Amino acid sequence: MKLGIVGLPNVGKSTLFNSLTKAGALAANYPFATIDPNVGVVNVPDERIEKLTEMNHSKKTIPAVIEFVDIAGLVKGASKGEGLGNQFLANIRECDAIIHVVRCFEDSNIVHVDGNIDPKRDIETINLELLFSDMEVLDRRYQKIKKQSNMDKTLKPEVALLERLKPFLEEGKMAKAFECENEDEEALLKGYNLLTAKPTIYAANVAEDDLADDGASNPHVQAVREAAKEDGSEVFVVSAEIEQEISELDDPEEKKEFLSDLGLKESGLDKLIKASYSLLGLISFLTTGEDETRAWTITKGTKAPQAAGKIHSDFERGFICAETVAYKDLMDCGSMQAAREKGLVRTEGKEYVVQDGDVILFRFNV
Repeated sequence: MKLGIVGLPNVGKSTLFNSLTKAGALAANYPFATIDPNVGVVNVPDERIEKLTEMNHSKKTIPAVIEFVDIAGLVKGASKGEGLGNQFLANIRECDAIIHVVRCFEDSNIVHVDGNIDPKRDIETINLELLFSDMEVLDRRYQKIKKQSNMDKTLKPEVALLERLKPFLEEGKMAKAFECENEDEEALLKGYNLLTAKPTIYAANVAEDDLADDGASNPHVQAVREAAKEDGSEVFVVSAEIEQEISELDDPEEKKEFLSDLGLKESGLDKLIKASYSLLGLISFLTTGEDETRAWTITKGTKAPQAAGKIHSDFERGFICAETVAYKDLMDCGSMQAAREKGLVRTEGKEYVVQDGDVILFRFNV
């Protein structure tokens, strides 16, 4: 999974990126501190693979990972080359979802590019720049294929799609709200990699005092939640500064104690991962043995052969069956052998839909 981080300058993007990835990206109190896109990879915390590693004495433990891409702060006119935003929008076109960091804290020592805190305005500013960038992509494509379609009739459906899609965006509507007429149109739309078609998670960046009640008493957070409700997005409340402090604690017990002192049950990273999996409809299945225990991320509804293909294309091509046991059943039994003896290990075929927490051994023949 790959997530792109966007927002205005000085909203806490790079501080949040640093804390999530420990990558040490520059976080400075002036616009355009982030010149080049920063990329960091984070392990997805999952105690299930730790327990399975212990059970099987696995030599390696490999968690699922999330890749974060942090680009320069966007300003009005970014899509037309203002600031440094335009040249980096391309870096997040390949992302699965966008994390939109919105400033919801007051601090006279940290300048706001528009002079005051107004989440609704800030969100609209960023969304407009994403829209303008998408319109540019569609315009280029339309100009390219319009003439060609006179000779190549197979391009006619795409021309028709673009002639509906372009005016839709010009009205200020996000591509994610556009209704395709058939699967072919859905495939074309997906292929454009439009920024406004991507699922969005709003990160409401608050001061420490607003964390305990999850921003309920902060009117700026409420404004973010209202905006998210309008376009079906997720919201998580985070304090980038506190996350930075948490990231500097290596001892898991220290982290728990620190969070407890703040009245929190989980870190911002944990909340973000849950929001990401929920928004994108993702789950994890697990494989385990003496060599390694590993978590694999798939989309809900994935059938067993396609899940096997995540491990290796040969597994999907030569799929025979999936020996499957629910994680909880396996842990209750204490070993795979005990689970087999109790009849909890099932043999599933090609139509089986993999469930979150399934521990699977794939049988295949190539």
